[in-house]
Amino acid sequence: MKSLLTLITASLFSLQAMAITADEVVDKANLASFYAGDDGRSQARMIIVDAQGRKQTRQFSLLRRTLEKGGDQQMLVFFSRPSDVRGTVFRVEKKVDSDDDRWLYLPGLDLLKRISAGDKRTSFVGSHFFYEDVSGRNLKEDNFTLVEESDSHYLIDAKPKDPASVEFSSYRVWVDKTNWLPSKVEYLDKQGELYRQVETVQIDTIQGHPTVMRSRISDLASGGYTLMEFRGVQYDLGLPESIFSERSMRQPPVKYLR
Repeated sequence: MKSLLTLITASLFSLQAMAITADEVVDKANLASFYAGDDGRSQARMIIVDAQGRKQTRQFSLLRRTLEKGGDQQMLVFFSRPSDVRGTVFRVEKKVDSDDDRWLYLPGLDLLKRISAGDKRTSFVGSHFFYEDVSGRNLKEDNFTLVEESDSHYLIDAKPKDPASVEFSSYRVWVDKTNWLPSKVEYLDKQGELYRQVETVQIDTIQGHPTVMRSRISDLASGGYTLMEFRGVQYDLGLPESIFSERSMRQPPVKYLR
């Protein structure tokens, strides 16, 4: 009996030791969401729907290059449609140890505009996505707690370390155990009310990487939403670091956008 109790106790301690932590879940979800392959290219369309059901569209090409897995990245977004945003370029130098550097090029004015850290949670070219949604939020800005584990998902609760820097009080993330991609994110406002929701609509496996092909962000206060759709996704193209530059914002690297 003593030996049996010892074995049971040892097994329990072993299970506890193997239990995954909230930070481990978040790290895996971050890698799956933003770091598939060494680099990547895709075409995308945003369908923006307001509370009255009126629709706008935005089409763009996206180039992304990873400098270090889970670390710094470079990103370029080239808008092609409609005519009022054609030629607009969004560039990101993503950094894990400091604020990201973000720029927006407006061709009509030949203006290169730096996006301040305080503006990262504002509308991305009129959509319900924020600038921060496109490149990903820095994991060091939040504290994470593993709230629940089911057969299919981990539920993570996140609270900002600097509450005054954001419009939300917390957010919850459901991470799919099969692919480590977030299937849903819910944001709570300062009063603890749900006001914003991100949903993964479609996932395809491309070159061995589970990839979000359709997602939807809803503004639950206004009733509007934006649907993001991707196509032509490719990974590991060998994109050179030199194209992720200010020069490419004015002279797009057409060779790598096809």
